[in-house]
Amino acid sequence: MENRLNLNFGQTSLAVIDGNAIIHRAFHALPPLANKRKEPIGAVYGFLRVLFKIIREYQPTHLAIAFDSPGSTFRHQVFPDYKANRVKAPDELYQQIPLVKQVLTAMGLSVLEAVGFEADDLIGSLVRGVDQSANKLIVSGDTDLLQLVDNQTKVALLQQGVGQYRVFGLAEVRDRYQGLTPEQLIELKGLKGDPSDNIPGVPGIGDKIGRDLIKRFGSLENIYRHLDDLPLSLKDKLTDYREQAFMSRDLGRIRPDVPFDRKLEKYRIKGYNATEAAVLLDHLGLGNLAQELKTI
Repeated sequence: MENRLNLNFGQTSLAVIDGNAIIHRAFHALPPLANKRKEPIGAVYGFLRVLFKIIREYQPTHLAIAFDSPGSTFRHQVFPDYKANRVKAPDELYQQIPLVKQVLTAMGLSVLEAVGFEADDLIGSLVRGVDQSANKLIVSGDTDLLQLVDNQTKVALLQQGVGQYRVFGLAEVRDRYQGLTPEQLIELKGLKGDPSDNIPGVPGIGDKIGRDLIKRFGSLENIYRHLDDLPLSLKDKLTDYREQAFMSRDLGRIRPDVPFDRKLEKYRIKGYNATEAAVLLDHLGLGNLAQELKTI
């Protein structure tokens, strides 16, 4: 179910878009689309539709788009098998990522990327590092970003394709996870892991048991202080996989300290370079978006 982005309070607001997540969602959700030169452009089209929708409805005063860097990250140094089960996306998808960045640069928007870090870490570092009086909206399809929700930060998660989203604030996170806070989602990942990222967690502990433990004890540290209060079979699992639980929590935690310019003013929207971007969009075969850009 879609929530209207009723977050523009007539003051400073920052939108941060998870570039890779939106491009992947657009590529898989939309029918294949190519231009006259037979270049795939469907993911570019879908990404820009999301971007334009956010700009219209949220009306941010500041905007940044974060991308994963190619190659391994600091998480692979901790756990070499991190994301080892991921199936490589088609080349047609990867071909479109540079095109998206070209359009964003032509529009005069800020593109974030840092070697050794994922887009999530750049997003976390930006929303935690900028002026905390600003309202912040993260746009993604990845529930991992929900750990960043606070009084000034909401997350818009795409729900179906690229046309709908649901906005999560503190109340929505607690409702979805039966009372857990955003910070406790990191603790939960330490217990149940995350198969999509090949984060192991504790074998035999799933979502329900993990939630119950976190609601009861609050954190991994407190769970391990009270092992004697647990059934023997659960105590044995936690004891055997203690190191793996804490490692899994570390793998799932978004870094808030990536070194880059986090001064809010750097990301102020100073007006879109519609002319330069329109020329590029026309060249790509997206002339309809070139016209739409002039209206936002």
